[in-house]
Amino acid sequence: MIIYPAIDLKDGQCVRLIQGRIEDKTVYSNDPASTAAAFAASGAGYLHVVDLDGAFQGSPRNSEAIAAIAAAIDIPFQVGGGLRSIGDVDRILGLGAARVIIGTRAVKNPDFLKEMLELYGPEKIVLGIDARDGMAAVEGWVETTAIPAVKLGIDMKDLGARHCIYTDISRDGLLAGPNLAAIREMAEKTGLQIIASGGVSTLENIEDLKSMESWGVTGAIIGKALYDGKIDLAAALSAAAG
Repeated sequence: MIIYPAIDLKDGQCVRLIQGRIEDKTVYSNDPASTAAAFAASGAGYLHVVDLDGAFQGSPRNSEAIAAIAAAIDIPFQVGGGLRSIGDVDRILGLGAARVIIGTRAVKNPDFLKEMLELYGPEKIVLGIDARDGMAAVEGWVETTAIPAVKLGIDMKDLGARHCIYTDISRDGLLAGPNLAAIREMAEKTGLQIIASGGVSTLENIEDLKSMESWGVTGAIIGKALYDGKIDLAAALSAAAG
């Protein structure tokens, strides 16, 4: 199982939000590239980067910071937030991202996701499903749809998606532990390779997710717990490796 340290970008800074609320923002660094380099130096093999301004505004807004991250590390990273057009996807991949995450546009226009999967392949295009009370949320989690998250996953798998970042919004940024039942259901019912996000805060959480590998849980994103020192990255990597 892969551990993905998270770097959330807001106004060029490395921040964390609570349940996606912009008013609940904590700034952890003014130099996201140095944060990325530190994660890489500590043994991380993959990073997770989110352009929060892009998610809220509908197009990438932190390209300079993303380019700096790419220049600072020699490990792959994935980027999400505001990718709504072919131009957006091209731009972020061109900056050095190994793959991009498409969430809102996949929900609102599944044909766009299908087109991106056909153009770039399922290893470069990752589905992002953010769920609130089991329903898919979009536009930086501001809007909750009437689409069940599991049904969305099944439909997107049928279009060719392979990887999915599944975030339980109710757990994000609260260090409350992941929603294991929902994660297992998403993996089992959709057949997607699930990267779990939201609430991972202890080594036990990682071990619980690791035990779900046979169902299709392939990774875990960790943010606030790393920044607040609740989890040591080396220990997390060790637990994920088994």
